[in-house]
Amino acid sequence: MVEVGDRAPDFTVPRAGGDGYDDVEPFTLSEQFGDGPIVLAFFPAAFTGGCTEEMCAFRDSFDAFAELEAAVYGVSVDLPFAQNIWIREHDLPFSMLSDWDHELIRAYDVVYEDMAGMIEAAERSVFVLDADGVVTYRWVRDDENPAFEPFVADVRDEVERARDV
Repeated sequence: MVEVGDRAPDFTVPRAGGDGYDDVEPFTLSEQFGDGPIVLAFFPAAFTGGCTEEMCAFRDSFDAFAELEAAVYGVSVDLPFAQNIWIREHDLPFSMLSDWDHELIRAYDVVYEDMAGMIEAAERSVFVLDADGVVTYRWVRDDENPAFEPFVADVRDEVERARDV
């Protein structure tokens, strides 16, 4: 389980940029270190109500993250081609990371084993990493926190703390 204070597990996955159906390129987390805080916002599936609401909340607060020089990435098990369509459909100003082989949800211990009673997906969760790749904040939806929390303003506050570390 990835906890606050741990170095974030490194990975390379497809990144959906949203500029077209085939806007896909490799993304390696460790190559992003040094540029500022990183937000990894895991969500179960594109094109679903709660996930759309969550990513649109990040979209609506994107300028606040940009002011803090933070990079925001949505992470799901969807294929990057579907993520590209979803990005365009909702005018999301950040990239999506495709964990199509479920490597990340296992590494970060955020496996939603029984989505819709039949598939494995990402548990709704948020990780904030400082510029060195250390986890400074972790939130995972569970029975005690069933709604999308933390609210984006709380995540922004955590990013500001991570930036100032």
